[in-house]
Amino acid sequence: MGNGPVPPGRREEVVLITGCSDGGIGAALAFEFCDSGFTVVATSRSLGTMTVFEGRQHIELLQLDLLSEESIKAAVESVMATHGRIDILVNNAGMPCTAPLAEVPIAMVDKVFKTNYLGPVILIQAVVPHMVAKGRGKIVNVGSITSFAAGPFAGPYTASKAALQCSTDALRLELKPFNIDVMHLVPGSVVTAIAPKGTAIVESYLSTLQIFKPYEEYLLKRTMLAYDPKSTPAPVFAKRAVAAILAKSTPACYVYGYMSRVYCILYYCPYWVRDWWYSSKMPKLMTVKKQA
Repeated sequence: MGNGPVPPGRREEVVLITGCSDGGIGAALAFEFCDSGFTVVATSRSLGTMTVFEGRQHIELLQLDLLSEESIKAAVESVMATHGRIDILVNNAGMPCTAPLAEVPIAMVDKVFKTNYLGPVILIQAVVPHMVAKGRGKIVNVGSITSFAAGPFAGPYTASKAALQCSTDALRLELKPFNIDVMHLVPGSVVTAIAPKGTAIVESYLSTLQIFKPYEEYLLKRTMLAYDPKSTPAPVFAKRAVAAILAKSTPACYVYGYMSRVYCILYYCPYWVRDWWYSSKMPKLMTVKKQA
């Protein structure tokens, strides 16, 4: 149960990462932690989405569905049974949602919050007792730069990430007496494979739109913003992120990636500046005639 000899050049610590599907930030973090000598437990809702790790030593694959409390608890129990420890937890898994808040299906909002907020909280509650018993640990919650300055058509997603951000701040203070560091990791625009998932989500509700029917094309384009030529490659982000996580003094918040500086500035700007900036990037509103 994790008590065997550690191979030369390797560390004894175990990192548990959610959302490690091929081409994403989670997968890039898994490779970077592994290269840093850690044993990595990479998780995803489906093992079939983690083919990139085939044949890679020191990266173990585990199924974990954040929509299922039973799956979360079973995954933590499995890691503890195999390794006897979880030294670093990275809550990376997330569900995108580009949609007008006034018409987004409520079932979709519910799923976004369960994936991006409630699931990570349940996982934290399952892991923390083991870290407390060991006397140390690190929890890294991956947020979103959009929570610094929320814009149009990102209401459900931004709100779920803002909830995670606020909870991270509270948790950092609550767990400090137990020698557990809690960090908010905030990617800017990073190139990942999540864009097609975002497109599929938009396509799933387009037929229900009425008020925002004219914005269909714009909503679909919004899901592909991460493919901007200037967006940060996931491995580059992961290298910087892991260096920050492993720093002697863990930062409360680490922000990195394309456009992150812009959003940090917007965070401190008056609302009229934010509104002007976002409005300048939206298609012109189409007038709606009032019913007689």
